[in-house]
Amino acid sequence: MKVIVDTSVWSLVFRRTEAPRSIFADLLLDLITDERVVLMGAIRQEILSGIKYQEQYEALKLKLRAFPDLAIDSYHYELAAQYYNDCRKNGLQGSNTDFLICACSNIFNYPILTTDKDFSYFSKDLDIKLFEYE
Repeated sequence: MKVIVDTSVWSLVFRRTEAPRSIFADLLLDLITDERVVLMGAIRQEILSGIKYQEQYEALKLKLRAFPDLAIDSYHYELAAQYYNDCRKNGLQGSNTDFLICACSNIFNYPILTTDKDFSYFSKDLDIKLFEYE
């Protein structure tokens, strides 16, 4: 099964070189090896945003080109907006990208690999799957 890998995991692996190797690095490597990684354009944008040095940006951009973007259309964005509205009514806040990830998880039936605790809250109200590990 394919897995949507959230920005938080990519960031741990690619952008934080001073951090000790985590379980997420091993999980991501396994998913890449098994060709199970799903990358969304919005996640690609988040990963590449805020990089101070052009050389680092270019190197990371080239690495990420190995992963095609998941094809999404208006239906995905509409469901993401509905999820945003539903969660907001229940007192949950999230970013547009977070809810787009949730919509794609639901539509494609792909679990989400993330370190972001917000997704565990979203999963209580939304029909999404989180990637289970340990």
